[in-house]
Amino acid sequence: MTISFTGSAGALAFAALFASTGATAALAQEDIGIVVYNAQHESLGVAWAEAFTKETGIKVTLRKGSDMEFANQIVQEGAASPADVFLTENSPAMSLVDGAGLFEPVAADTLAQVPENFRPSNGHWIGVAARSTVFAYDKTKLTEDKLPKSMLDLADPSWKGRWAASPSGADFQAIVSALLSLKGEEATASWLTSMKENFTAYKGNSTAMKAVNAGEIEGAVIYHYYYFGDQAKTGENSKNVALHFFKNEDPGAFVSISGGGVLASSQHKENAQKFLAWLTGKGGQGILRDGTSFEYAVGNGEASNKALPALSDLQYPKVDPATLNSAKVTDLMTAAGLL
Repeated sequence: MTISFTGSAGALAFAALFASTGATAALAQEDIGIVVYNAQHESLGVAWAEAFTKETGIKVTLRKGSDMEFANQIVQEGAASPADVFLTENSPAMSLVDGAGLFEPVAADTLAQVPENFRPSNGHWIGVAARSTVFAYDKTKLTEDKLPKSMLDLADPSWKGRWAASPSGADFQAIVSALLSLKGEEATASWLTSMKENFTAYKGNSTAMKAVNAGEIEGAVIYHYYYFGDQAKTGENSKNVALHFFKNEDPGAFVSISGGGVLASSQHKENAQKFLAWLTGKGGQGILRDGTSFEYAVGNGEASNKALPALSDLQYPKVDPATLNSAKVTDLMTAAGLL
């Protein structure tokens, strides 16, 4: 059985449960199995948890929140955190927790299930899924020859008022983290300053894509799966949209890694490690292939959803996820007036 706790009230209640002592607390811990702080999409987290429990008999209790909300909460909780596993949509939140020394190293056999470029070099956490940066554009207004060759081209004055992004979201901040890692602080700060002059802010990638579809804006920097998810439903929010994959190892071709890690404070490390092994193996990766999250599978030899362009064809830049610095990115984006 999977249980979902959401919001601050749930977090406080959960902490109170684990702060109790004696046989009652021990029984409660046994009943809830492993506790997963899930910052991934709720439907994907539930699908993973239910399939894992069905296959292994190990119960999973899910708590839902955002990448940085949970990362900061884990750092605040420290050794007292009730979480056994942390799952994210993007890498910077994992790096924040890792920087605080709060992850248990991932088992070697599990690390071996995922290519080196889809996990941090230190092995303290592991990639469980991936999403590609794309330029979603209005195909009724732009032809391929009019598209930016690089994401950096969007800093040019010719793009003023023509493109959008969701700067307050973890998704876009992960993209900026990759830009910082690839091009350095000076180039990133310059691009962000130009972005402030040129772009239109929307709250959320899906909202930005809807704006492109409605003709409000010519293009938006988002992740690929918003488009594929809408196309798999009615397509009403993407019928006028096409995706431009920058390729050529451009910063705009960045592939963001969704991470999974076991907390060093976990009281159920064996089962937590089993969950990571399952996520990165045929069980968890098969749900990515056959489900409707439209995120890329990252396990060795594992296929992604057949609707997606092959990950191997995207020509994405190689970025060590451990180098993605969310604190520095927040500082730079704040200085540019984007946050």
